Parts: sequence; structure tokens; C-alpha cells
Amino acid sequence: MRTRRLPLLAFLGPGLMVMLADTDAGCVVTAAQSGATWGYRLLLVQVLLVPVLYLVLELAVRLALTTGKGLTELIRDELGPAWTAVAVATLAVSVLGALVTEFAGLAGVGALFGLPRAAVVGASAALLVLLVVTGGYRRVEVVGIALGSLELVFVGAALAAHPDPAAVASGLSPVQPYGDPGYFALLAANVGAVVMPWMLFYQPTAVLQKGLTRWHLRAARIDTAVGAVVTQLVMVAVLVAAAASLHGGGSLESIGSLAAALTPALGSTAGRVVLALGISGAALVAAIVVSLAASWSVAEAFGKPRRLGDGIRRARLFYGAYAAVVAAGAGIVLASDSLVRLSVDVEILNALLLPVLFALLAVLARRALPAPYRLAPRRRFALVAVTGPVAAVALVWVGIALGL
Repeated sequence: MRTRRLPLLAFLGPGLMVMLADTDAGCVVTAAQSGATWGYRLLLVQVLLVPVLYLVLELAVRLALTTGKGLTELIRDELGPAWTAVAVATLAVSVLGALVTEFAGLAGVGALFGLPRAAVVGASAALLVLLVVTGGYRRVEVVGIALGSLELVFVGAALAAHPDPAAVASGLSPVQPYGDPGYFALLAANVGAVVMPWMLFYQPTAVLQKGLTRWHLRAARIDTAVGAVVTQLVMVAVLVAAAASLHGGGSLESIGSLAAALTPALGSTAGRVVLALGISGAALVAAIVVSLAASWSVAEAFGKPRRLGDGIRRARLFYGAYAAVVAAGAGIVLASDSLVRLSVDVEILNALLLPVLFALLAVLARRALPAPYRLAPRRRFALVAVTGPVAAVALVWVGIALGL
């Protein structure tokens, strides 16, 4: 019980890291495209998604800390192998989509400085594997948070763009062009860009890897809340910077055009450096998190060792899955005509996968939570109130995409 007396700061980390990973390269591009196309109109959505992030991730963490099991392990034990296969397949689609955007984002940053795509992607993949194979959980978390913190440069970029306060405030109006298919597509993309399926698999196992128990639930809640605010602050900053610089004057077709959006406020060189730091930090921390989420999930599904630092001999499946996922993500980064289009499509795909995972979480909350930790009626209502609209946006987008 000595760990219960440690400072609160000692228990923070998994929530902040997964939230920094949430604002990955694809999310940055999606937020920038939102600002370039619709100005500040999607600002309200970014604010409203803070409680969505918190409530969903808090439930996932609550399940882990009170049962001592990660999400995939819980699904396996409570719902059986068929639903475990569905969950792992859903996660695999989300992870591969995310990794494509991370490596493509890194390649786009390299192109700003004339670096070959193969060299950037290859070096990034090698560093990701080396970090996890040679380090324990603590080192991976510290490196990940340090990389993710580079995203805060976008806050400075937004302030340097000198946005009109009245125009920014207008973006918080509930009156939105919901009937416009183009607007709705970006709305769905922003939902998918904020609540990622792989987040629900990463944080529960991460808190267990960190050694937390049910006694640390309050600290984990604070960690999750702080992370939810920070990640949305970054999304808001990117949207504001793009809206102030690009709205009415064009849209985004590449990482280079995103750099151009920062040029009026920061200058050409500083704009490229700020973008390189922000995108690189976001892409690398996200690549770590999504790859770990996938490999932890595979190991949990088969009941195999999965602790960071166990060594390759003891945890062959875990480390093998991690290396394979990183290699697959790097290998399928193709020469796309538009990284922006690819990123937005991936975030829409994430939105389509969410209803399945929300349903699984709801079932597990009812079946697996010990009596003292079950959701109170007000918490259940709040969870339904925030996840229901998110799922509805995804399902409506399915209809639009299929022409129904």
C-alpha cells in the first residue's frame, strides 16, 4: 500500500500520453483543413468533444483498474473469442490507418527540408522499434510525452496569427451548416480525429503496465481530464491558425501548404520549423501508442506475456507483433496525391468504428465492473448523452457515403 502515499504526479502519464497521441499527424491535418475550409465554424465541435474524450476513456480506465485486465483481455473473458476477434480486427484497421498517416506525415515534414521519403520513414520505424525493444514502460512513457509536448508549438502559432476575437467567438455558435455534405464530412472526420478506437485499448493496459490499481482511480481520472483538455487545446490552436491564415484563400493539398499557412505569421523558415516540430512530435508519439495498443491487444487475446521490459524471449508474441505493426505501417505508405485527403478519410473511418467499441464498453461496464465501481445513474446518462451523438454522426455519415 506504500504506493498509495506517493505524490499524485507519480501516477500521471498514461492519460496525457494517449491524449497527446490523439492529436496525431492526421488530426493536425484534419483540424487545419477544417479551419481552411470552414473558418472557425468547427470550433464548437472541438470544445464539445472534451467531455466525450474524458467520459469514454475514464470508463475504459475504470474497467482496467478495478478488474486488473486490459480491454482485449476483458472482452475475451467476458464475451468470448468471437467478440475478441471483432475487437482485434477493428483495432487493426484503426491502427494501420493511423500508422499510414503518421509515416506519411513524417515523410511530408522531411520533404520540406529535401529529405528522401524512404530515409525518413525507415529511420523513424527503426527508432520506434529500438525504443520499445530496449526500454521498459517508464522510459517509453517519458520519451512519448516529451515528443508529444512538441505539439504545443501550435498554440504559439495560433497566437502569432492574431485571429480576430469576434470571429473566433462566432465559431462557438450552435448554428451550423449541418445540411451541407462537405461540412458534415469534416464534422465526422473531426469526431473520428478526436475519439480514436486505439485509445480505448492503449490506456487501460498502460495504467496496468505502470503498476496502478483501483486505489489510483482518482489520479487516473485527473490524468485523463488533463490530457483531454490539452489535446483539444492543440486541435483548437491548429484550426485557429489555419482559419486565420487560409480561410477564403485556398485549402490544404499537402504538408507544404500547411507550412504556407504558418508563413504569414511566423515567416518562411520559422513556419517550416514550427510545423516540423509539431507534426513530428505528434506523429512519433502516436506511432508509439498505436503500435503498443495493437501489440498489447494481440498478446492479451492469446493470454501471452506483454510487459515492456520482459525481453524478447519471454514476450516473443508481444514484441513480434509490435515490430510487425510498425513495419506494416511503414511499408504501406504510398505516394498519395493528397495526404490531406488520406488523413481525412482515415479519421472518418475511425468515426465509423466507434459505435462498435462504444457498445462493447457499455456491455463490459454492466458485466465486469465490481459493485462499488459501477456507473451511477447520472454517469450512465452522461455517457449515453455524449456517445450517442458521436455514434449518430458516424451512422449518418455511412448513409451519406453510400448515397442512401
